[in-house]
Amino acid sequence: MSEQQIFEFDQKPPIKGFPELRWTGKRPYRSTVYFPAQIRERYGSEAKDGWINRIYWGDNLQVMSHLMKDFQGKVDLIYIDPPFDSKADYKKKIALRSQTVMNDSTAFEEKQYGDIWTNDEYLQFMYERLILMRELLSNTGSIYLHCDWNKSHYLRCLLDEVFGTDNFRNELYWYYYNKMPDTRKGIFPRSTDTIFWYAKERSQAVFNPLREQREQPVKQLVRKKIDGKMVNARDALGNIMYRMSETRVIDNVWRLSMLQPADKTQNLFYPTQKPESVLERIINASTNPGNIVFDCFMGSGTTQAVAMKLGRRFIGADINLGAIQTTTKRLISIAAELDKPQLSLLSGGKKSEAGAVKYESGDNKTLLVAEKTGGFQYDDEYPAHKIENTEDYGEPPKYTGFEVYNVNNYEFFRNPVEARQLIIDMYQIQPFGAGNVYDGELDGRMVKIMPVNRIATPADLEELKANLPYKTFDKRKEENPNEPVERITIICMGHTPDLKGSLELELADYRMDIEIWDILRDKERQFKREAEADIAIEGGRLVIRQFYPLNLMQKLSLDKEFVEDWRQLAESVMIDWNFDGVVMEPAVTDVPGKNELVKGIYDIPKTAGTIKVKITDLLSESLEAEVRV
Repeated sequence: MSEQQIFEFDQKPPIKGFPELRWTGKRPYRSTVYFPAQIRERYGSEAKDGWINRIYWGDNLQVMSHLMKDFQGKVDLIYIDPPFDSKADYKKKIALRSQTVMNDSTAFEEKQYGDIWTNDEYLQFMYERLILMRELLSNTGSIYLHCDWNKSHYLRCLLDEVFGTDNFRNELYWYYYNKMPDTRKGIFPRSTDTIFWYAKERSQAVFNPLREQREQPVKQLVRKKIDGKMVNARDALGNIMYRMSETRVIDNVWRLSMLQPADKTQNLFYPTQKPESVLERIINASTNPGNIVFDCFMGSGTTQAVAMKLGRRFIGADINLGAIQTTTKRLISIAAELDKPQLSLLSGGKKSEAGAVKYESGDNKTLLVAEKTGGFQYDDEYPAHKIENTEDYGEPPKYTGFEVYNVNNYEFFRNPVEARQLIIDMYQIQPFGAGNVYDGELDGRMVKIMPVNRIATPADLEELKANLPYKTFDKRKEENPNEPVERITIICMGHTPDLKGSLELELADYRMDIEIWDILRDKERQFKREAEADIAIEGGRLVIRQFYPLNLMQKLSLDKEFVEDWRQLAESVMIDWNFDGVVMEPAVTDVPGKNELVKGIYDIPKTAGTIKVKITDLLSESLEAEVRV
């Protein structure tokens, strides 16, 4: 199949009286092209039922365009926690491992991404991605969009436009009751987020009602249906019947705690990380085991972690390498736990009268029933879930293996925030503030920085063309017809040959001076200092003698001679003893705890061939090296 395969989207016809959100530069999004992906790593068990989970590093617009080839109309649930336009920079604290005393030389804050947008840019960004998500959803699928007060009103309008008002299901409110209230702002403290739930096709959407434990049992009337009507049940003497209820139906207000710094079970200290309890409800409510769950704003990988635990298949994506590394490490740990026995047989292994075997989950709370048919359901008041191909009344199948891909060879920068600032600093560009069509000025030329996570194409110029100051151009043209109305420098990481020509053709009414700067061809500047390592084979063991992640060391103002123990700079070590030259399949995953260090010395199996070593530092940047036995 050609890499330029085009996918066109069905266009919803305009409906009389239907409101539509408008913004400056709104562009219809009617098609996309296929983007290639390159598999880099494989972890865990082999494919189960022909499936292995997938993690993608790249722009999620390109990731979803890639997925259109095999997954159009096949995704069962999409959950996204996209940028909120919170006007904040989100940072993660980076600290040397096993340090008890932190100071400026052993810790710093690393910017993960900036959540600062102009309104028009944000709406176009979300509009295009929501259309692709609609195309990926199955007819029984649902999308849950997590947001807050900053853009919830706009996002509701976008969802109505893309999915249709008839497919709106719920507006959910997550009430994080344990948040410390801030009373300094002169308003009622904010303690809620909003989650919009839309179906692809309302009448076909999967929904499993959920229940939760009450704080105190309550006395309730017993109701039953007679002649199609619900009436109060009575006993043989005609007395109204009651029962004590210990659970309640979960409604649209979810009282769930937010992650606290002291949490030692989930908190990865990743900016914007959400608790697993929120995702557990969403996944249980709108999928059945074995369904495909997708999150393209993956962050710390909470969606993928919960999906793996609940026996769902999953796909994840994020543009930040830090998110990929954090999620990978998290999933490796969960997969290892799931390989251990999780269920214990109750009642001495005796089958119930219904011919089923009861099990109790590891937390001693949830009763499960494995039926002879291979089905699997919650006991008592909990909703039934069907699973195919379970054997010997065992637990639901878990999909623990996963692969990591790059989309469109996105390898140059860790994240787009760092990339833009790095380019501005490198070329000494005078930056403009948010909302300007240009990113800055250099030597009298307006500078526009293209997305650096892919090769720039004419499609990437649409936003620029939509927001150019045409009235100013007209005035300059009238005053100086022989002079360019604008001098523009476009900076990109690779570009198609028609990039400049297409822009000149579109702006043929004006005399323009356009330059293309390709940073991949700039040999005079070094954009990233590569890591260095000394790896050797000694006495049948692989020994990492030294590891110098130069970017990290520069941020710590740390010279090589002052590195006491290189392991303090390392987040993890992965080793593939028989690297095939294409896909790394680590047999060793040395991922230590928060205040522990990697081993650094590893026994080499007798069957080892070409050894691939991947050392990841505290910035989530990696050095990869091959060693031959």
